[in-house]
Amino acid sequence: MPTENNRTGERNVAAIERAADVLFLFANSDNQTLGVTEISSTLDISKAVVHRILASLRDRGLVALDEESRRYSLGPAVLVLADAYLDGIDQRSIAAAAMRRLCTATNETVTMSVLTGGRRVYVDQVTPPMEVKMTVQVGASYPLHAGASSKAFLAFESPEVRDQVLSGDLPAVTSETITSRSDLERELAEVRTRGWAVSLGERESGAGSVAAPVFDQGDVPVMVLSVCGPVERFRDRVEEVAGLLLTTTEELSRQFGHREPSPAGH
Repeated sequence: MPTENNRTGERNVAAIERAADVLFLFANSDNQTLGVTEISSTLDISKAVVHRILASLRDRGLVALDEESRRYSLGPAVLVLADAYLDGIDQRSIAAAAMRRLCTATNETVTMSVLTGGRRVYVDQVTPPMEVKMTVQVGASYPLHAGASSKAFLAFESPEVRDQVLSGDLPAVTSETITSRSDLERELAEVRTRGWAVSLGERESGAGSVAAPVFDQGDVPVMVLSVCGPVERFRDRVEEVAGLLLTTTEELSRQFGHREPSPAGH
């Protein structure tokens, strides 16, 4: 028979799980703010429970309340957790020198992305000393169907993950986003063949990028590196930049223990 301590422990675990669900809802929502009713409806939690969760998270700085609109957003304490997470990613320190070299060789911005919570997240970038250059928001997350880095992940993900993404909504992020499943499947097949993905304005209008995966001993990318710049400057350099990028990602893959000759041979 369950003891009172066991029942208390189970209630505590359930409360933690619900609070985590609320935080992830903010992270994955297209809206920067959410109301109690939205959270309650989406997560199938009573409004009273949502109020208690938000009050607790607010006390800890994990969410913030706009007193006028009565809507909530992620709070500053999330950055503390994010910084601790990013500092603990060893891939960043291993890839840092290679990213700097690639930035120097291309004279364009180099980014690193990882997967978390089913979305792609920028975790680092190196920018060139150019007046006009692309920059990304480190910590921002994006869907897996739009942009070069996302496609570089999705192309080499397991068939089950690819099917899950392709079976879901493929909303247009810009006018250039691929929103047809059949078109995206053909694009991903090309990415697997050549080892890199390209985007000319698919995730951000006016931005061009080439991205390639980095593997460890497994078959799924541990990270993706991209080179990005203003699309008009970038458009005629895709093949050149892709060659420099693949040299870098293949070198990093070997450092992480990958034994394939290249991502294209994956």
